[in-house]
Amino acid sequence: MLSNMAASLIVHKRIFTTTAKAKALRGYLEPLISKAKSDSTHSRRVVFSYLQDKEAVKELFTVVADKVADRPGGYTRILKTGNRLGDNAEMCMMELVDFNELMLEEKASKSKKSSTKSKRTRRGGKKAAPAAEATDKVEEVKAEATEAVDTAEEAKEEPKAETPADNAESSDEK
Repeated sequence: MLSNMAASLIVHKRIFTTTAKAKALRGYLEPLISKAKSDSTHSRRVVFSYLQDKEAVKELFTVVADKVADRPGGYTRILKTGNRLGDNAEMCMMELVDFNELMLEEKASKSKKSSTKSKRTRRGGKKAAPAAEATDKVEEVKAEATEAVDTAEEAKEEPKAETPADNAESSDEK
């Protein structure tokens, strides 16, 4: 079961399963991904003995190993999705970390936002510079307002439908 789940995760990059199976799969798959970092005949044969799937081994050594080459570990992520309706089993989504584009974009945008000055307080939280936040909000509101005004003006400027008499006059003028 674990070899089939590991092959599915490698090929599809994301699977939905129970939390217990996902935790067991993590311990089965992460050493294989570490082994795939060194592309040698021996490591390919060892990984194939675990997976028994040529396409999964090929995908693991070409695509996945290139993406996780600089990562020291923690190649998988388990996100809990709630309980299954039939038997109330705890379900989760297991995915390869470097293949979720949405989370990678969020991480990049957070790193850009965190570059603003922040003040640490004794209360345990971070306070961002209030002036920087205020100017960002003002600029956003101004942009939204100008877009709204532009769309309203475009709606007013819609051309009138031409009548056949207008068409005849314009053809006579030519």
